[in-house]
Amino acid sequence: MTSDAFDLYGTRTAEAAPILLQAGALSAELVNGNLRTIRHGGTEVLRAIAYIVRDRDWGTYEPELTELTIDQRDDRFAVGYAASCLGPAGSRLGFHATIEGFADGRLIFDVTALPESDFETNRCGFCILHPIAGLAGSPVTVEHTDGSVVETELPDLIDPWQPFKDLRAITHRVRPGVTAQCRMEGDTFEMEDQRNWSDASYKTYVRPLALPWPYMLPAGEPVRQTISLRIAGDANVAASAAAAEPVRVELGEAGSKLPDIGVVIYPEDVQATLADLPLLARLGSRQLLFHFDPTRGHGLDALRAHARLAAAYPVSTTLECVLACTGDLDAELSDVADMARHAGLRLDAIAVSPAVDRQSTPPGSAWPACPPLDDVYAAARRAFPGLRLGGGMFSYFTELNRKRVPASQLDFITHCTNPIVHAADDLSVMQSLEALPFITRSSRAIFGTKPYRIGPSTIAMRQNPYGGATKDNSRGQRIAMANRDPRHAAQFAAAWTIGYAARVAPAGLEMLTLSSFAGPFGVVAGPGEPVAEGTPRPIFQAIEGLCALAGLTHVCATTSDETRVLALAGRSVSGETIVWLANLTANNVPVDVSVIGQGDLVMSPYAIARVG
Repeated sequence: MTSDAFDLYGTRTAEAAPILLQAGALSAELVNGNLRTIRHGGTEVLRAIAYIVRDRDWGTYEPELTELTIDQRDDRFAVGYAASCLGPAGSRLGFHATIEGFADGRLIFDVTALPESDFETNRCGFCILHPIAGLAGSPVTVEHTDGSVVETELPDLIDPWQPFKDLRAITHRVRPGVTAQCRMEGDTFEMEDQRNWSDASYKTYVRPLALPWPYMLPAGEPVRQTISLRIAGDANVAASAAAAEPVRVELGEAGSKLPDIGVVIYPEDVQATLADLPLLARLGSRQLLFHFDPTRGHGLDALRAHARLAAAYPVSTTLECVLACTGDLDAELSDVADMARHAGLRLDAIAVSPAVDRQSTPPGSAWPACPPLDDVYAAARRAFPGLRLGGGMFSYFTELNRKRVPASQLDFITHCTNPIVHAADDLSVMQSLEALPFITRSSRAIFGTKPYRIGPSTIAMRQNPYGGATKDNSRGQRIAMANRDPRHAAQFAAAWTIGYAARVAPAGLEMLTLSSFAGPFGVVAGPGEPVAEGTPRPIFQAIEGLCALAGLTHVCATTSDETRVLALAGRSVSGETIVWLANLTANNVPVDVSVIGQGDLVMSPYAIARVG
């Protein structure tokens, strides 16, 4: 890596470097005591085996590891360590782990946890991640806790609930003639389709969600769990590829129009946005998405602020309106409409969603009280006649997949995504892009050709459907479910943004929102940053480039290695083809762009580039 770490990540805090463990054809990366990228003969078998402890808001503890030992030999490896998590009111959970891998394809991860005092948790135990690339929709053999064995398939379209429960083992094909069986002992496991949250994995986890949570681990009572992986079949393993060749860009058929790029505006950011209108005009967004939430104190003043910006920057506008839905729906929505008229707010569309639908309803939980959505949408039509009406979820695809809205009453469907619900390391955030085509294809399977919007979707989490609040991140760390993320202000976010747009482009969205203008989700720096307030962040270039593509004909653009480089292409009326590239890695990557009449270029870490 040649670039400054702060320029890349917005922080100089480095992630722990993975330790490569290898025994014959079996390899894995050891990161903070857990295993990642488990391969056999270069093929990814499991994305991770991790021992996870979560708090009552589903935040993940970062255990402190001690007594780490690593014994690496040609035909085996062994790892041992102790760890502990400090919970509320001084409660502490300690555990001891051992990991063994063998050249014959066996891998064993064993953990015994011992609460030093009563310890509250939403989950304490193993999570196993199966990758989705090449596995989605493929055959698997499932063994249940009662000993029954079922031949079935991993879901292709995203399953809103758990595809498999009461799990003891699952076997899948690694490559022709080679299978992998993952066996789970010590508790009852079940699988959820993590593509719901834009994770690029199927997750098998401990403790069924239908059981109460949070729950208490009693002091002094040990809890042991063991994960065993056995890879069997043809011992002949193809040699690994030599030095990587340049990633090739390939262009295919033309499709639908590329979407408008929205910018979400929060009332508290209006003044900063108005202060820099020339930069907003340079950005070129054709859509402003005004956030309005009376349940959090927004009222006439917030709508007046939005009206000032709508008058100063005359593009299409949508009001993202959260509804309390605790009384008369006509009265509530008429009140919003009256305030909007009084404020002089010019609107082209409104999207509405009940406040309770921002919170997730996990499997086994009762749906919260909410009026029928048919009634909500009908009241919105009466209050805002003549405006386009949108609905769906202001949270994530998970909630939309589980509570499928009556789309016949709507002019468009909307939802968001967030890449740090479960993990916030750099690799997991970039890998989340792999799940986006499954999300858009699953949405289309539910809602057909209904006009479709996504966003605001940002690396940082704007609200937490799975707990009481987002995690404060004033120290600028890589934290799951955080309300701020240092990478948003760095080059990392620019690459993630172009990659996001590339992954969803085939879905034919009418609007995609990946930033605000100012504030923690914005394209310009705020107060207290190392650069001057109002200076464009690296994501500005990405959003500006996407705005310039809006309305152009999407041209299918693929690369020979989409884990490293993604491509997005648009064609103008005059026939000019413009391609944006994003390097998703922390390494320099050579790219072959001869398909559009240019030679090779070398992309620096997390760089974006316009060619054509």
